[in-house]
Amino acid sequence: MFADTLVLVERNLITVRRIPTLLLTATVQPLMFVFLFAYVFGATLGGGAYREFLMAGIFTQTVLFNAAFTTVGLSTDLSEGIVTRLRSLPMSRLAVIAGRVTSDMVLGIVGLAVMVVCGFAVGWRIRGSWGDALIAFALLLVFALAMAWVGAVIGLIAPNVEVAQSAGLLWMFPVTFLSSAFISAGSLPGPLRTFAEWNPVTAIATACRDLFGNTAPPSFPAQSGWPADHAIAYGLAWSLAVLAVCIPLSLVLYRRSSNR
Repeated sequence: MFADTLVLVERNLITVRRIPTLLLTATVQPLMFVFLFAYVFGATLGGGAYREFLMAGIFTQTVLFNAAFTTVGLSTDLSEGIVTRLRSLPMSRLAVIAGRVTSDMVLGIVGLAVMVVCGFAVGWRIRGSWGDALIAFALLLVFALAMAWVGAVIGLIAPNVEVAQSAGLLWMFPVTFLSSAFISAGSLPGPLRTFAEWNPVTAIATACRDLFGNTAPPSFPAQSGWPADHAIAYGLAWSLAVLAVCIPLSLVLYRRSSNR
């Protein structure tokens, strides 16, 4: 399976080399969010303090949105008949999906690296130890892997590429914006606040802020509750649970799928 996966990773990355706009798309959108929130909204939300608070949320959003590439890429392979040809070869069934997920993870890492450079440019700094910062980035990559497998499941379910493009992004916006990625969850009312506090995006963003040593602007309500107090464990548990469900589910869906 490992060798088969590497072959498909190479195939997918060759596609990116031939269509460089795919890499451009993976980096331009997060950059737009950085400058939009840092300078358009940041002036009224805490200036430099808000920019430091913001970057962990942008990192989390970047790796989450990368799952859309997996959704569309896998759906495209199914629609164009590539998967049908791969089925005729003596190769691991799981390798087809793992190859797509892994190549998209590579794109995600590139996008995350661009965001780190952009963060330093707008004033973000790592205030904690570099060891803690490495743990934060490792947590982001585990979360990215889990979301990529969610994207794979959606890509296998979608009946065509057009539906995959819509479905691949539709669920991401409420999950991202009803969280503490850009604001404090404590500022939301009633049920929205409860959802945001238990949202895994909030847990990952909060954990990264703690590990980077970044604090919220003084005007932001303090986060409290079990998810906030155990953000690293909660975010990691969510990621591992998603992987435990989505990897076998994607294999079942792959076996049931047919050329579209």
